[in-house]
Amino acid sequence: MVRGRGKLTPQEIELMSVISANINRYLTEQNKKQIDLSRGTGIPPSTLTGYVKGTSLPIPGNVQKIADYFGLKKSDIDPRFKSTIPSTAPKTVSDDVLRLDRDLHSNNHKSWIRYGNALLDKQNTVTDSKNTVNELQATYHTYNYYDQPASAGTGQYLNDVKVETIELPIEVDADFVVPIYGDSMEPEYHSGDYVFVKLSVDLSDGDIGVFAYNGEAYIKQLRITDQGAYLHSLNPDYDNIPITADTDFRTIGEVVDVYREK
Repeated sequence: MVRGRGKLTPQEIELMSVISANINRYLTEQNKKQIDLSRGTGIPPSTLTGYVKGTSLPIPGNVQKIADYFGLKKSDIDPRFKSTIPSTAPKTVSDDVLRLDRDLHSNNHKSWIRYGNALLDKQNTVTDSKNTVNELQATYHTYNYYDQPASAGTGQYLNDVKVETIELPIEVDADFVVPIYGDSMEPEYHSGDYVFVKLSVDLSDGDIGVFAYNGEAYIKQLRITDQGAYLHSLNPDYDNIPITADTDFRTIGEVVDVYREK
């Protein structure tokens, strides 16, 4: 998780609390421990702790792993996966349909039914073809993924932290992906976005990057002036963060792209 040095939305806070309560409830009901869940799903203990304590949101792939472990649906763990079916008033049969059904003679009635079924089959075939084309177009690519602030804070991902993977439907030349929590980089970056990061320590004035600042990881714009350097938030509600000789600071990488789920 990369912080934008902004506050979580009330919806995110409530969602993390609900997911945490669900996971803890099923652990108790099935007489399992957190370590059992970690081993059974392959989710690193540090990542799982964030879900159990309600301090981070699980990625969709991890929701699926947790649900499979408990033998549940994803919506039993994460309410984001609950389908909402709008309630509608029962449809009435049109007068034309009732009249044809009543007045057509036997042979004509059969022909009417056959023709209607043929039209329905043709319609379903066209719909299925469109769905197949859409599915073929959605090609997913796998990236290294980190969702814990500690892992971003160290700047030593490949050595100290177990990497996860995430699949996204865009192809980007990047070394890893992290999610954003907070609103300090709006309007360009929003809480819940996934940012693609290319490892680099050579960023210039105006570049957007991921930086370790006193043990925390932030996505910010790097500004370098004659008076000194600082981390800048695109959201004008947030102050600049000065970089001084006393700051524990390092550049982790450059943000090269962003993906936002529709």
